Amino acid sequence: MKTINKMRFISLLTTLATFAMFQSPTVTMANQRRVIANQKFAVLAGTTITNTGKTVINGDVGLFPGTALTGQSSLLLNGNAHLADAVSNKAKTDLVTSYNGGDASIPATCIPTELGGKTLTHGKYDSSSGTFGITGTLTLDAKGDPNAYFIFNTASTLITATGSNVKLINGANPDNVIWRVGSSATLETYSHFVGRIFALTSITVNTGATVRGQLLARNGAVTLDSNTITN
Repeated sequence: MKTINKMRFISLLTTLATFAMFQSPTVTMANQRRVIANQKFAVLAGTTITNTGKTVINGDVGLFPGTALTGQSSLLLNGNAHLADAVSNKAKTDLVTSYNGGDASIPATCIPTELGGKTLTHGKYDSSSGTFGITGTLTLDAKGDPNAYFIFNTASTLITATGSNVKLINGANPDNVIWRVGSSATLETYSHFVGRIFALTSITVNTGATVRGQLLARNGAVTLDSNTITN
């Protein structure tokens, strides 16, 4: 009788252990990461938004605490403008949280400044020099995983060259491409950029450059010139 009870007890422990194993949450980059910037905004700035030429923005624009949105006569906005209101205030708070990040526990790979010509899979990437640049084409390969994230951290600047391109393949999602920039970002003429820029200071998008994502400048300005920005 004692032997039978012991066997039943061991069987129960085995069952509970198996159940616990399958119930334990899997820790992945997707659920560790905490990026919550308001996704309605295509452009968000701290001081001013300045536009020159015929620019199309598909998504909301916001300013906080600034109020100066200039060049509106040549700006086609397919969204709402929130200038120093409660909505832009909340978006700015979210941006601060997003910039500070929740991915500190995710290990990062330190890579060289130049990203052009590379194909990268999902991961977190830090700049070895404190800056990132793109000349030519950067390819981001999700390998069929719709939750694949690409997080790029630079202590200083992000600069894309004229005619450069960010290309997504195998199911990569532009919402999951994060650029955390320690100072300012510059997208040069006729470059095609993909992802969500969280810049501490400012973002400049030069003539003819296109963006599929978000331009979010925490403390400074966003400057546009004949661009198409689609959130």
